[in-house]
Amino acid sequence: MARERNLDLVEVSPVTEPPVCRIMDYGAYQYQQEKKERKQKAKQKKVAIKGIRLSLKIGPHDLDMRKKQALKFLNQGNKAKIEMFLRGRERAHASRAMEIMASFVKSISEECEVITEKDVTKQGGRLFLMIGKK
Repeated sequence: MARERNLDLVEVSPVTEPPVCRIMDYGAYQYQQEKKERKQKAKQKKVAIKGIRLSLKIGPHDLDMRKKQALKFLNQGNKAKIEMFLRGRERAHASRAMEIMASFVKSISEECEVITEKDVTKQGGRLFLMIGKK
């Protein structure tokens, strides 16, 4: 029957007894499936990771500006990577840097619900923290 209609015989369910087959144009079916996948891919929201740098000697006004930046990034649906570089003798004050990062996240979480993806990670003289909007 499939040859008479110039179509393909496609096995839908080989497990059942008797196996279920369907007469269809398989090339057109594949094209439709690819088209659906492309549409779904286009609708996906791409989340970017935006970086915010802090320092140990940051002033209150600069900290406030970074807070506004972070809130803008989070409200756009992006994630924020907060990083702090410790140079030279600043490395001896890693606990102070952790406090600054914790207070920064706390101040952001007062205005919008924030979830910390990972705890503060330390690599040499750098501290990292990933945050995202709940």
